[in-house]
Amino acid sequence: MKLTILGCYSATPRTLGNTTSQVLEIGNHMFLIDCGEGTQVHLRKHKVKFNRIKRIFISHLHGDHFFGLVGLISTFRLLTREADLHVYGPKGIKEVVTLQMKLADSWTNYNLYFHELTATESELIFEDEAVEVYTIPLEHRIYTNGYLFKEKEGDRKLDIDAAKAANIDVAYYRKLKQGFDVENEDGVLIDNKTVTFPAEKPKSYAFCSDTVYKEDIVPIIKDVDVLYHESTFLENHAHLAPKTKHSTAKEAATIAKLANAGTLILGHYSSRYPDLNLFKEEAHTVFDNVELAEDGKSFDF
Repeated sequence: MKLTILGCYSATPRTLGNTTSQVLEIGNHMFLIDCGEGTQVHLRKHKVKFNRIKRIFISHLHGDHFFGLVGLISTFRLLTREADLHVYGPKGIKEVVTLQMKLADSWTNYNLYFHELTATESELIFEDEAVEVYTIPLEHRIYTNGYLFKEKEGDRKLDIDAAKAANIDVAYYRKLKQGFDVENEDGVLIDNKTVTFPAEKPKSYAFCSDTVYKEDIVPIIKDVDVLYHESTFLENHAHLAPKTKHSTAKEAATIAKLANAGTLILGHYSSRYPDLNLFKEEAHTVFDNVELAEDGKSFDF
């Protein structure tokens, strides 16, 4: 699982900081999460292949989280994209994107599907053989969702030496990886666990975009491996968080602790703070394993 931060600041783009957008590589997928202004430029800068992006997840319809979307969709068209593109986001996202396309007479030459979200409870919105994606209902000034990405358990790992020693025909190796007991060439049933190793532990990632402190999300993200949680303010401006429906670094850390997260990544910083390390210091008073999102930074888990 690899996460690349394309932008992690709040409100407006600036010369040294971009608005929210990130790429998650998980289960052979490359998901784009939020698409702030200039996202396609940063995709190019970090050499992300456009044609690998098949699904885009937008948290809410504030500009710093989706103003780059119609530009990216348009660029896909100019590049003569053929692969389908699926966009998940709040109700209204189809209208706002297709209106611009209509007025510009720039309809896509590929299939563009919108999956508009309205539920206020967590729901499964995408699933295949490798990954599940759930919404995380958040509380912001407008309808907002975070997203939980969960790998499914993969095949067991074959112990080749043990399988050979057990006199198992190679034709059964695939079934062994799938967890089945098989008969060897002598007709003896071989216990799967004696010739295989457990599959790698499935990984999970929770993206919690703009939100006020909200303990309701804890059961949804319980035991998540990596949690990205907005931390717009430090404690000296904590009084602004409820008014603007944002969180502090310490509140993000509290959510991580309650959820028993493996790693907390802070982001969505207000530009009023000159030193991002202050966010990490405040979060550390509550939760140990804290990382700072920074534009262009990649995390491998």
